[in-house]
Amino acid sequence: MFELPLPSGETMDEDDTSIPEAAPAPLVIDVEFVEKEISSPQFEELGQAEIREPLNLPRAEKTHAGKARVVSVINQKGGVAKTTTVINVATHLAINGVKVLVIDCDSQGNCATGFGIDKSRIRYGTRTLMTSPEDSIRARHATAIENLHLIVGDRSLVGIEDELVSQLGRERLLSEGLEPLLPHYDLILIDTPPSLGLVSINALVASDAVVIPVQTEYFALEGLALLASTIREIRHRLNPRLGVDAVIMTMHAPTLLNGQVAAQVRETFPDLVVDPPIRRNIRLAEAPSHGTPIHIHAPKSAGGQDYANLSNALKELWGFGEKNE
Repeated sequence: MFELPLPSGETMDEDDTSIPEAAPAPLVIDVEFVEKEISSPQFEELGQAEIREPLNLPRAEKTHAGKARVVSVINQKGGVAKTTTVINVATHLAINGVKVLVIDCDSQGNCATGFGIDKSRIRYGTRTLMTSPEDSIRARHATAIENLHLIVGDRSLVGIEDELVSQLGRERLLSEGLEPLLPHYDLILIDTPPSLGLVSINALVASDAVVIPVQTEYFALEGLALLASTIREIRHRLNPRLGVDAVIMTMHAPTLLNGQVAAQVRETFPDLVVDPPIRRNIRLAEAPSHGTPIHIHAPKSAGGQDYANLSNALKELWGFGEKNE
């Protein structure tokens, strides 16, 4: 039977079923968010509390003509609107003539839900790309939006990292599955899981570039140093063309805290931030429950306008400006 270890020097009677008291956890000192500078050297303003130096990330290069640009939307922190960004940027671009393929690499399969697709009836999906690349063409599914196809992520992705960990060339499996699809699209957007595991590594190795969504709330930049390090390492060892296209601020509200975080994001990524931020919006939040992107559900809402502006900026950045308006 497993027994809890006792602190040094303590003994327990055989009939005593009690356990030692839990050790007190070290607490983080509460920080009050204020505009004025706090004089005590123990505290700093929010704007100086985390990353102080810019994260100098390499910019992505242009994609060769005749091949899709592959872009991963990535941030290992969950709840930063990765899926929302993928769905709505893909939709706006497709409506305006760009041929887009969305690949959902998350086992939750929320991209399918956002496009109103019943993922339980899908046989070939993202798992197919990584385990049976010869069937990759069959994994594409047309959505209700012209020019927009989806490769569905679902529960079959649960445990796939353990299955593939011993496989030779495991970091390049997604790249191999994507290869036959590249000539058929202008843009491939990859929705990554909220982790930096093998699936996310595959997405980065397969990509020309990344877009990083950052929520303008406290802890927003937590973990981005690790992501930056991962991008540099993959660029150095596995994918020399990988770079960053944009950092976008999401779920923004007109509060002092949000404003301070937004300023910090701009300081951390001085040449990569695409303004203005995506505002919090009830229409944007409810659109997935209707199975429709915001540009169809409520295109004139704040969320619809914000994602239209973001999509137009990315369209220009990616060289799709000549597509139909």
